[in-house]
Amino acid sequence: MMKNNSQIINNPLTEPFQTPHTTVPFHLIKTADFEPAIKEGIKLHNTQISSITDNENEPTFENTIEALENSGELLDRITSIFGNLLNTNADEELQTLASSIIPLLSEHNNNIGLNLQLFNKIKAVYDKRDELTLDKEQSKLLEDTYTGFVRSGANLEGTDKENYRKLSNELSQLELQFEQNCLKNNNEFQLSIKDKAKLTGLPENVLEAAQETAKEKDQTGYVFTLKAPSYIAFMRYADDRELRRQMYMAYNTQGIKDNGSNNIEIVKAIVNHRMQIAQLLGYKDFASYVLKKRMAEDETRVYGLFNELLNAYMPTAHKEIKELTEFAKEWQGNADFVLMPWDVSYYSNKLKEKKFHIDAELLRPYFELDKVKAGIFGLANRLYGIKFERNTEIPVYQKDVEVYEVFDADESFLGILYLDFFPRDGKQSGAWTSSFTDQWIDRKTSEDHRPQILISTNFNKPTTTKPALLTFEEMRTFLHEFGHSLHGMLSKVTYQSQSGTSVYWDFVELPSQFMENYAIEKDFLHTFAKHYETGEAISNEYIQHIIDADNFNVAYACLRQVGFGLIDMAWYTRKTIFEGDVIKFEKEAEKDVLLMPDVENTCMSTQFSHIFCGGYAAGYYSYKWAEVIETDAFSLFQQKGIFDSATAQSFRDNILSKGGIEKPMLLYKRFRGQEPSIDALLIKDGIKHK
Repeated sequence: MMKNNSQIINNPLTEPFQTPHTTVPFHLIKTADFEPAIKEGIKLHNTQISSITDNENEPTFENTIEALENSGELLDRITSIFGNLLNTNADEELQTLASSIIPLLSEHNNNIGLNLQLFNKIKAVYDKRDELTLDKEQSKLLEDTYTGFVRSGANLEGTDKENYRKLSNELSQLELQFEQNCLKNNNEFQLSIKDKAKLTGLPENVLEAAQETAKEKDQTGYVFTLKAPSYIAFMRYADDRELRRQMYMAYNTQGIKDNGSNNIEIVKAIVNHRMQIAQLLGYKDFASYVLKKRMAEDETRVYGLFNELLNAYMPTAHKEIKELTEFAKEWQGNADFVLMPWDVSYYSNKLKEKKFHIDAELLRPYFELDKVKAGIFGLANRLYGIKFERNTEIPVYQKDVEVYEVFDADESFLGILYLDFFPRDGKQSGAWTSSFTDQWIDRKTSEDHRPQILISTNFNKPTTTKPALLTFEEMRTFLHEFGHSLHGMLSKVTYQSQSGTSVYWDFVELPSQFMENYAIEKDFLHTFAKHYETGEAISNEYIQHIIDADNFNVAYACLRQVGFGLIDMAWYTRKTIFEGDVIKFEKEAEKDVLLMPDVENTCMSTQFSHIFCGGYAAGYYSYKWAEVIETDAFSLFQQKGIFDSATAQSFRDNILSKGGIEKPMLLYKRFRGQEPSIDALLIKDGIKHK
């Protein structure tokens, strides 16, 4: 229970939450409450830090390391609420406030990270670690705390320390500006079409959603945006090639137009700031700094993975593009037709339908959101015995958000799950999982503080005539994010900094990508995939088509991910200040994996929030790295049975519940009995046969 140490009167953020499970009282919070609450949280945190540094007793694990771990609880609580709202429900007032709050928090974190008196106490405990009697979690916390301070500049002196402080404060502002520009660019574009005749090929439900969007924007006709449900459907189905080109160009020029939200100079500034920070800390480049605390360990292993994937997938990728090009020429009746990037999704869908008799929109009626949710909840129950109960008494920040209490097989309370499914103007694009609070255990009272997890996606809203219906890929996205939520909800560790998804970044995608495997399992699909109108279960024939089609253009998709990873690594293995052309640099970085004609004046970097403001800098390779691990993990389930309770319990005990209390490879080998290899991925993708 949060103690009320605050002197602020009538601020709901600083008072104990009088809500079920002390969930966030969104109904009481106003934007104006955040700044004074955060300042009070900083003040209290500073007092707690002073109590550590002013302690005249010999530094111990308890009075230094554990005391530091337990400090800042109020501030953490407030900033997690602020950050989640900034990503999911940000109006102009909240975004303006962020511009002053983010530097304040950065300065506060630097004040702690560069506090020499505090670091000396931490170092004193660390230096005598071999003499201490610590358990596994305590030892890991001591190691993480010491190295965390070193990696945050604690060993720097004089001008180096001041340069670090200046660079990191500026970097936090740059990241915020990049993120806000991405949101503005994504929101500002709309393709407004009055004449339905121009929209041939688009399914009725897509047109209906576009009409709903037009109404929301006080327009007539049809409005298409760059938000995922609208953009993806348009590029897949619209017969009008010129309109597809316009949509493609709008999407792929985000951040490079002179519209007040240009990210070109911000990209340069971010990569230069990160490089300089890394070099101040003694690393040759930012990638070396990042990879020091990753499973990959260094850039050699990252590029080794990329090369392994390139060698394995490139021949198949060329065949896929050749087949697609020939199909497009035949479809167009034009032997000179040149396949362009805005054609790929359109003709891929046509070819996929021809080869496998499957179309994403024909499947959509079988993936009603509520039924998908019930199916995924049922899968978690079958694997781990956990149950979900909706609680409408728990406050939400937006009317569409749903809240569930999560209980273990023995009826004990596991946590809270918020589900925020639909797009809105104040919401970032894509899908992600985060938390309002993480799990931890109070060593003094043994109280297990359970987590409050948020899954956020951008699925199509229900319309006046239809419920929310997902594509197959959106259903798989839900499974992915749910895997992250399980990692948080099933956590059972002592310290919050090691809880749930607080693991090495190239291990964090294992639980999420592992869950995606169930998307093509018949026994799972049969539990929920029923036509929303007729109630008819999806046929085995349809499911087989899904399975057959799952590897369609898999090599092209793999190399696209490798291309993004190469862009990421190119930016963060730089050792000198970058002053060149961002677009040219990016195109040079990905040239070895490009399978389509280059389109001038398009750019990924200026909208690549994953690596510029989302935590994946020098870490985008993690998706493919984790895919190697998760396919290896799922192969054990395939041997034992995909719902095998003993295997699931082992996965829970050795992976999901352990957070970051040990190095990931040790946890994985304890579950799997061996290190992972790429073989399972190659077999799954049809590149290699058993």
